[in-house]
Order: sequence, then C-alpha cells, then structure tokens
Amino acid sequence: MENGKSRLEQTQDEVEEVKVIMMNNLEKVDERSDKLMDLENRADQLLETSKHFEKTTIQVKNKQRWENKKMKVIFIIVGVVAAVLVIGVIIYFSLSSSE
Repeated sequence: MENGKSRLEQTQDEVEEVKVIMMNNLEKVDERSDKLMDLENRADQLLETSKHFEKTTIQVKNKQRWENKKMKVIFIIVGVVAAVLVIGVIIYFSLSSSE
C-alpha cells in the first residue's frame, strides 16, 4: 500500500479523474456542435443574402441600361431636331437674302 491507499482506491481515483475528463470532453463536443450549427445557419443566411443581392444588382443593372438607352435616344432626337432647325434657319436666310 502506497500512501495509505490500496491499489483499488488508486484505480478508483484514476477512474474518477478519467470520468471527469470525459465529461468535460463531452461538454466541449456539445458546445462545438452548437457553434458549428450556428456557423452553418449564419453561412446559409449569408448565402441567401448574397443571392438576393445578386438578383437586385442584376435588376439595377438592367434598369440602368434602359435608362442609358432612353437618354441616348433623347439626345439623338434633340440633336436631329436641332440640326433640322439649324438647316431650316440657314435655308430660310439663304432664300430670303437671295430675293
């Protein structure tokens, strides 16, 4: 007998230590599992948010493209009207000065 303890008592003490360690390990595994589930949920939310963002950016891009096309058409029409007016004024003055 060492230190007044029998081998059986020493073994029982060691078993108790192992049980405590194993219980701590199980708690850590459970916590880790919870954290992983939380991380997975956040990743899923981020994926959904990114899909929504992508859809929105495509819609904005298409809308902006149409706005740009409308502005080009308006500028072309204004340019044509201005050119017609300038040509009309030139023709009017050239005809009136020749009379």
